[in-house]
Amino acid sequence: MLHHHHSATCQHHDEDSARDLAATMLDRARAAGLRRTKALENILSILVHSHQPLSLADIAESPDLTSGADKATVYRVLVKLEELGFIRRLGLHDRSAYYTILQAGHHDDYLICTQCGRIQRLDIACPVEALEKQIEKQSGFRKLYHELEFYGLCPKCA
Repeated sequence: MLHHHHSATCQHHDEDSARDLAATMLDRARAAGLRRTKALENILSILVHSHQPLSLADIAESPDLTSGADKATVYRVLVKLEELGFIRRLGLHDRSAYYTILQAGHHDDYLICTQCGRIQRLDIACPVEALEKQIEKQSGFRKLYHELEFYGLCPKCA
């Protein structure tokens, strides 16, 4: 799996910080009006601890989904989390979507194969960050963020 780091340190590998992030996300979800259910707790925890984007099936079939929530329930929670900007949906529209947690001050850009649907992190420093600062300066917009996805054929399919 390819990792890439931004100015904010990547915390995916630290168990304590992952637990803290899951707890923070849960508090924010409740503040945004979501009911605190076991399914919500499980889904946030699974996404926070994952080192890669996960599909609905990955989450629904995870041994960490101890609430026993069915696929439809998991999907409803994911839709809500996406609407609230807690998670990002990746992938091709005609394929199964993948979900990844959104963290302030940290983001990943992705490469997506148009043939097999494989998703991998872009393993170079983000090419857009300098542009983002320039746009902020010229437009007056603040707290800009972006989501970058590059599409093409992976080495296997090419």
